[in-house]
Amino acid sequence: MLGFLILFFGVGNTAAVVALSIYALLPIVRNTYTGLIHIDKGLVEAAEALAFNRRQILFHVKLPLAMPVIMSGVRNMAIMTISLAGIASFIGAGGLGVAIYRGITTNNGVMTLAGSLLIALMALVTDFFIGIAEKRIAEHKKIISKFTLILAAGATCLCIAYGIFSAGVENKNVIRVATKPMTEQYIMGEMLKILIERDTALEVEIISGVGGGTSNIMPAMEKGEFDIYPEYTGTAWNMVLKRQDIYEESKFDNLTAAYHKNYNMRWLGMYGFNDTYGLIVRKEIAEEYGIKNFSDLQTLSAQLTFGAEYDFFEREDGYNALCKAYNLNFAKTMDLDIGLKYKALANNQVDAMIVFTTDGQLAKANAVVLVDDKNFFPSYICGNIVREEVLQKYPELELTLNKFTNSVTDIEMAAMNYQVESEGIDARTVAENFIALKNL
Repeated sequence: MLGFLILFFGVGNTAAVVALSIYALLPIVRNTYTGLIHIDKGLVEAAEALAFNRRQILFHVKLPLAMPVIMSGVRNMAIMTISLAGIASFIGAGGLGVAIYRGITTNNGVMTLAGSLLIALMALVTDFFIGIAEKRIAEHKKIISKFTLILAAGATCLCIAYGIFSAGVENKNVIRVATKPMTEQYIMGEMLKILIERDTALEVEIISGVGGGTSNIMPAMEKGEFDIYPEYTGTAWNMVLKRQDIYEESKFDNLTAAYHKNYNMRWLGMYGFNDTYGLIVRKEIAEEYGIKNFSDLQTLSAQLTFGAEYDFFEREDGYNALCKAYNLNFAKTMDLDIGLKYKALANNQVDAMIVFTTDGQLAKANAVVLVDDKNFFPSYICGNIVREEVLQKYPELELTLNKFTNSVTDIEMAAMNYQVESEGIDARTVAENFIALKNL
């Protein structure tokens, strides 16, 4: 449902709320129908004999008798909706699911566990209170009924007040920064927030770890749902502009011109590090067969399992192009979340795997990085994409963003990723330390 509604509402809260609302109707409607059709027909006939009309039969006979079954549906709906709301973070809707997804991505078990337990606790507490309400309804106490009405009215007022407050917040000078589900993107998102809020009077809201990365963030940028996001030149060239040729940094002017013409967006603050793709194989395989280059896999690929994140299999410069360029034919492929790739490698579930050259976990992985002997993978220099409309409204942003120009090397980015993924340091802290170190 979330994936389907992205096509109509894009990423963010709207798609999540609509999807969860529609999904929540199923158990309520089904249980209400089941409860009503299984009422003893003799009781209905007795009510008709007492001259009850259809409305009276529904509200005074059928609904009270079906209430236990209906409330069971309500309880199922509440638990299911709270649990599934965690998945909504995948499309940038926020919530406790962010802690789970970010914990998986950054190899932070404590964060993953905390988010999971809080969602479970919230579901159980909600079920407990609905159970109390169900019990009171069964007792038919007027005092409780009045209390329930007051509670419902109060909840409605709170929802309305929250809606008004949210509408007011949206009118503030808030910059919405989106990030992909990658450790370094979490760090860059925090760096953007810190520097923009220090240099300007603007507030920054980070929409963290948007699932699908460029595929979902770029359409949201076009709709004005996001204002800034860190992107990579090679990704923009192939995925956004749909160019078939391999990107080189000599084409940067063509890239920026196309973005300005087609999307009215600009590239600012080119960080300097090149987070290109790399190919690794398990160390024991590389040593046994003497594998050093991509080309060395040609005769062996039919015996290996290849792993990569989901979007690599869909990219123009991804799996199919790689296999064609090097004449590879892997025995099996495995779609992996970016935060689980190295665990799969350590558990021998994959033999060869696509990585990023700035991966923090790459240094301690039991693997060999192969040489791209045909220079297949393009350059992926990271920079910020900003909507021109936002720059016109807040021209002070340009000076702040340009402070990031050539501020991060490949080694520095890998070191920051390692601090988050292996040392358990929070992305915000890593970002603050780096900004202080570079005197930005």
